[in-house]
Amino acid sequence: MKYFLTSMLLGIFFNAYSQKTLQLGNSLSPKASLSEVAWITGSWEGEAFGGQVQEVWTPPLGDSMMCAFKLVVDGKVQFYELCQIREENGSLVLRLKHFNGDLKGWEEKNDTVDFKLVKVEKDIVYFEGFTIEKVSQDKINMYVMIGEEGKKSEVAFNYSRSIED
Repeated sequence: MKYFLTSMLLGIFFNAYSQKTLQLGNSLSPKASLSEVAWITGSWEGEAFGGQVQEVWTPPLGDSMMCAFKLVVDGKVQFYELCQIREENGSLVLRLKHFNGDLKGWEEKNDTVDFKLVKVEKDIVYFEGFTIEKVSQDKINMYVMIGEEGKKSEVAFNYSRSIED
């Protein structure tokens, strides 16, 4: 009985803290379209990195969805992101650029941070190191691997739909 309880508790512990992001490896991204991830559309807000976050996703138009992200700590903007989910080569890619509070870019002029599509399931989309999950009509979670090689950790962003949306 003791072994059973220990195993059960360990299982609950590891499931509660299991990694939500995936890697593509040497595989090619699967076929997908924006219509499969249109549920991300909306204005979202939450807390992360010791502050408040806002994220706004536009509906699909043309070959992409557009996003703006803002982190505010102690009443000051820490950074912004401009993002897109774009249809490319019959699949999807999530691409973003970071900016300081004064809009000076982090990445070089023509560089972006790209996350290739790993798979799409009902109410969840997995990009390499970036997962977006629909919890309900008014809640989504995002899981992002951040940090340098060898020192990466997964950060969760729990969003609620903004009242203005």
